[in-house]
Amino acid sequence: MVFNSDVFLFAFLPVVFVLFWTLRTRQARYVLLTLSGYVFYGYWDWRFCGLMLFSSLVSFAAGLLIDRARTPREKRAWMIGTVLVDLTLLGFFKYYNFFADTLHSVAPGIAPPLLNIILPIGISFYTFHTISYVVDVAAGRVRATRNIFEYLTYVSLFSQLVAGPIVRFRQIEEDLERIDKRPQADQMALGVGFFAVGLIKKVVVADSIARLVDPMLADFGNLSMAGAWLAALGYTFQLYYDFSGYSDMAVGLGYLFGIRIPQNFNAPYQALGIGDFWRRWHISLSSWLRDYLYIALGGNRRGPTRTNVNLALVMLIGGLWHGANWTFVVWGTYHGLLLVLDRAWQPWLQRWPPLLYRWGTFLVVVIGWVFFRAESLPMAFAWLGKMVGVGAGALDAPTTLVALCALSFVAVNTLPETWHFRFPRGVRSAPLYALGLLLAYVFMNGASSTFLYYQF
Repeated sequence: MVFNSDVFLFAFLPVVFVLFWTLRTRQARYVLLTLSGYVFYGYWDWRFCGLMLFSSLVSFAAGLLIDRARTPREKRAWMIGTVLVDLTLLGFFKYYNFFADTLHSVAPGIAPPLLNIILPIGISFYTFHTISYVVDVAAGRVRATRNIFEYLTYVSLFSQLVAGPIVRFRQIEEDLERIDKRPQADQMALGVGFFAVGLIKKVVVADSIARLVDPMLADFGNLSMAGAWLAALGYTFQLYYDFSGYSDMAVGLGYLFGIRIPQNFNAPYQALGIGDFWRRWHISLSSWLRDYLYIALGGNRRGPTRTNVNLALVMLIGGLWHGANWTFVVWGTYHGLLLVLDRAWQPWLQRWPPLLYRWGTFLVVVIGWVFFRAESLPMAFAWLGKMVGVGAGALDAPTTLVALCALSFVAVNTLPETWHFRFPRGVRSAPLYALGLLLAYVFMNGASSTFLYYQF
């Protein structure tokens, strides 16, 4: 089920919302949100609900065992064992065929057989939720919850289940503990406001750009030099408005149920440097990788060389997390190299005029998105070749895409993020929200396009 579908907007969400605020007890609301999360997830493929439940029960039990462990060594053993279970599930479903296919290419005689594996939607996200929970319990950053439905609510919360943001238990624990509170008008206004803005970003901007970029890439062989640049730029803006729109909707849904979901974007295309970009783009993922991987590898505590190796390794893993494809490996490696260079060249880069530094950062990010969007490495390198005139055809971008890219460029460089909006909260502003939702629904035109990050 997707947020921008009739079944979600006119059936699932209204029913869950009314039932939630009708129920009064904390336990009843936990049960309702858990069941609704599994219905939301099972609407895609009910068979994988069992996998999510298994992963949740293992990490819930591990939290209790870690909490009761008598020695640090025992805590660490339970934590490592649980993380290995989670990573094994993620590795099998997401990467088995990728590595088997790679082995077939280099050593066909010893390669394992390819399997007909369906990638469970959202497994990358809820696996990171469960891992962060057991690691935080083991580190003493959070006490293990004794309430199974509170924990199942955390893992299966439909607002951020299949595409993030990656929320840590300790970030929403306070709201979960107070989930039986009465509705608050301010949070309801924020919820509707965030949801409306996110829906507009998705269906008005991102989907409009996608309808122009996708046909160009379908006729990739004839793409001209200008067309190659505009396809890359178009995808750059499509991805931002698609994913930040989804994140806004997730935040809005959280507010509607009294749960504050953390910020996931902060004007990333205004970043000064790649390090700054990753502090603004998909904040929940980059901070997760920093806290649970980069620091675990030693962070910057073991000298400049080890710091650079850690940065490159974390970005490589971050790229592979997005998908089992060599394009993501190259994309992650590319950003790892950029991070290393950004650190090394800081004294020189800081002397650049800020506008030049910002646009230079934007340019290298656009080039990186070519690998992110391309279906294969040959296509990615051919795309980059066309951008410098090698192998370019005659297919230019439609004028509408040129206009949308120009408007998007101005918007991402001037407009504030949704978090900085001052949403009107009075009853008199209700028609404004209704108009925004109606505008977005008209643009949907009966379609329910999937969010780009659902594939990860």
